[in-house]
Amino acid sequence: MQSFIFFIVSLLFNIFTLSHSVPCDETVCQLPDCFCAGTSIPGQLTPANTPQFFLLNSIDNVNIMTIDYYRGLLKNRTNPNGCPISATISISHPYVNYEFVHELHADGHEIVMNSITGKLNNLSLETFNLQYADQKLLVSKFAKIPQSDIKGMRAIGFQTIGHNQLEMMKNNFVYSYDSLCGILNQNKSQGWWPFTTEYSQSNTCVVNLEESYSDIWVIPANNWEDQNGSACSMVDSCVNVPNTSDGLLNWMISEFNKKYTGNRAPFGFYTHPGWFLADETRYHATKRFLDYLGTLKDVFIVSGSQVIDWVKHPKTVSEMMTQPITCHKTYVPNCTPLTCLLLTNAGLESYFTHCDTKCPNSYPDIGNPLGKK
Repeated sequence: MQSFIFFIVSLLFNIFTLSHSVPCDETVCQLPDCFCAGTSIPGQLTPANTPQFFLLNSIDNVNIMTIDYYRGLLKNRTNPNGCPISATISISHPYVNYEFVHELHADGHEIVMNSITGKLNNLSLETFNLQYADQKLLVSKFAKIPQSDIKGMRAIGFQTIGHNQLEMMKNNFVYSYDSLCGILNQNKSQGWWPFTTEYSQSNTCVVNLEESYSDIWVIPANNWEDQNGSACSMVDSCVNVPNTSDGLLNWMISEFNKKYTGNRAPFGFYTHPGWFLADETRYHATKRFLDYLGTLKDVFIVSGSQVIDWVKHPKTVSEMMTQPITCHKTYVPNCTPLTCLLLTNAGLESYFTHCDTKCPNSYPDIGNPLGKK
């Protein structure tokens, strides 16, 4: 609920700051390099010919308490074109087991950054560099993932995306997209498509830019609605939802169908694993929901970067079967886990499980991402 209130405040701030922004010009902003925010389907495709993309996005907490949920939901599923499904896993550093992060990446899922500490004290450029640019170094080393495979980040708490975040993303091409931009849809069937940041975009989280930023994409989190009609960008922030497996399944299908029978904008399932830990019924309903999506021959469960690749070069459903967007490569995990007992910045002992060959000198943390100090 707090994150949704933060989103509403940010959206209102948007409305009052956009009066000085240059509107997106569709005659200039054209694919594959630029796309204006809105509900128009890329490539001017009809909804019937447009693949429905489903974004399964889990946030934080990849550890011994949650890994079985990931395995149960994601293993042995393929899309209609034969590619394995790909989820997007947003991680912060606390309580993460990097052996399991490596496992999820090996299974073809995309790992995106949610900051080292999971919270931002301010929105300065220095903070973004310490929290996000350094996290890419940390995760690459300790989860044994190539830096080139870490393309996305998630702004915390649906905050507005402004100059300092985009500067960090642009510098040395640290990140190419933000995976969670809150959008409050008034038209339930017309979701928003991913867009670029050359312009401040009205009614989105991108505001009052001091300059144009090319080659950076934003993925809108088209909202869900609970049974009372209250909007919620994340599934676990929806308050009035059924409490039985059948009821949850029917609610999930109903929410999905609003986009599926509309303009087929990517539909995201954003949640924290704690939502499943709190009630196993939610896990079983979600598993049944993914089973249902697997019966639909024009629905693809893909990662954030795969959606953006499609938007840059749109293909019809039939073309997706013969010229699919690139499947995420899978491989046999090659992490030999090592668990170290280390002191944190706060002077507390913490166990740290990772894929490197030796224990770092200290607990990796903000300002010390590789644990060298």
